[in-house]
Amino acid sequence: MNFHIVTLFPEAFSSYLATSILKRALERGQIKIYFYNPRDFTDDPHRRVDRRPYGGGPGMVLQAEAILRAVRRAVGKKRDVKILILSPRGKQFDNAGARILARRYRHIILIAGHYEGIDARVKKALRAEEISIGPYVLTGGELPAMAIIDAVSRQIPGVLGKGESLEEERIASREVYTRPESFRIGKKTYRVPKILLSGDHKKIDAWKNAH
Repeated sequence: MNFHIVTLFPEAFSSYLATSILKRALERGQIKIYFYNPRDFTDDPHRRVDRRPYGGGPGMVLQAEAILRAVRRAVGKKRDVKILILSPRGKQFDNAGARILARRYRHIILIAGHYEGIDARVKKALRAEEISIGPYVLTGGELPAMAIIDAVSRQIPGVLGKGESLEEERIASREVYTRPESFRIGKKTYRVPKILLSGDHKKIDAWKNAH
């Protein structure tokens, strides 16, 4: 899987991609991530890519041309490409969507907006899909892009090791416990539920489904 990120702030991804499962997936070549800064695709001598919106309104809007050039570079002659614009107005992203992306496409282009948004002609020119990670507004599309990279990467065979590592593919309770079996805080003792220590896997599975 190849992720192509169009963003003004590629440095925002450094820490997250350098840790844990995504770091190992990158090192193994299971995923690859490329960055395209719109500032590198503008003719403006000051590398400016934002302007005030036509019709008035607050803030600044990212210009279409630099983003379209960046996406053109990302797409090249590739096939199996999906272009997504991160937007609070987009379709709600979920685990089913992550599975579809992982199974149908080899290249995912994520356009991270900023300020008051992106010139609407970008979506029209690319026939891109707007997608949101939740019913709230963030200052930019970088965090949503990271969330999508993480969710999709988990669906790629081998990234998590064994298939049963996927929470949605196994019986998992909202309540999980580990050692020690009991501990005391103040005057109260907290214990692991006895059923989990019973060794009766049928009863344990039933307990997990109920909790």
